[in-house]
Amino acid sequence: MNAGHVAGALAKGAVAGVAGTVAMTASEAIEMRLTGREPSDVPAQVGERLSGYAPSDEAGHERVNTGVHWGHGVLNGSLRGLIGLTGASGAAATALHFGAVWGTDAALYRALGIAPPPWAWETAALGTDVLHKGVYAVVTGLVYERLDG
Repeated sequence: MNAGHVAGALAKGAVAGVAGTVAMTASEAIEMRLTGREPSDVPAQVGERLSGYAPSDEAGHERVNTGVHWGHGVLNGSLRGLIGLTGASGAAATALHFGAVWGTDAALYRALGIAPPPWAWETAALGTDVLHKGVYAVVTGLVYERLDG
């Protein structure tokens, strides 16, 4: 496998990650309308704690939230590209991708003190997180497979 092949998989994965993030963002918007849940600021909390940046106002906090949300989706799309290089595809690759994304997110939230371990989350919060990251993984996988086909 050469560097061009790896770069191509990373790029296709990033594009697929954009599509997955669009789908996840839409599913979140629909779910919030139906449930009345407020938008999550977990992406901002992650970005601010990792970078040490503290926005001076709510608008800055929202910009960090949006940037981390989209950056996370694109970068994890590239992870899907790397999974594709292993030969995994279809539902198996999507399951692997979902597990990697969801598991590392849960561990990161815990390590940063943003959330307790997943088994201590409220059932609704756990279900919501799994739902939206599942939407992300499925759409990212479908788009990646199409681009790689």
